[in-house]
Amino acid sequence: MALLLRSLARRSVCLSRPQCSVLCRSAAPMGTTAKDEMNKFWDKNAKLNRPMSPHISIYKWSVPMVMSITHRGTGVGLSGAISAFALAALVLPGSYPHYLDLIHSLSVGPYLIGLTKFGIAFPVSFHTYNGIRHLFWDVGKGFKIPEVYGTGYTVIALSIITAIAVASL
Repeated sequence: MALLLRSLARRSVCLSRPQCSVLCRSAAPMGTTAKDEMNKFWDKNAKLNRPMSPHISIYKWSVPMVMSITHRGTGVGLSGAISAFALAALVLPGSYPHYLDLIHSLSVGPYLIGLTKFGIAFPVSFHTYNGIRHLFWDVGKGFKIPEVYGTGYTVIALSIITAIAVASL
């Protein structure tokens, strides 16, 4: 698009049409590079004392913020774990029961097994419940601030209850 505008401006075709002259006036002047334009942008912002883009460290943490970050994290973690498990199933020798017997022979205590079950069940249940919450948002429901916080706390509570229930099996 930029090359098209530049070629039109060089031929003075753009200046002869009134509807096109608006585009040519807002375009970058000929003979400047992207680096020059970027330097002008930052110089102008520095002169006007404009802040740089805010960083996450300046925001006050809130439930919706934590829920969003955790939802993305559990999604990435779950997809990575499923991919790693599938890859391991393809490349490791032996069969699935062989590795179950290997884990059973380690004689780990019931508390460590329960903690591991909770560690697997919590991300799955959280991502599922929060995904259902997002589906309601896609329909246009639950955007009021009290509803956002209420459904957030509900997702957290249901996730913990579900993970405890699954870990106790």
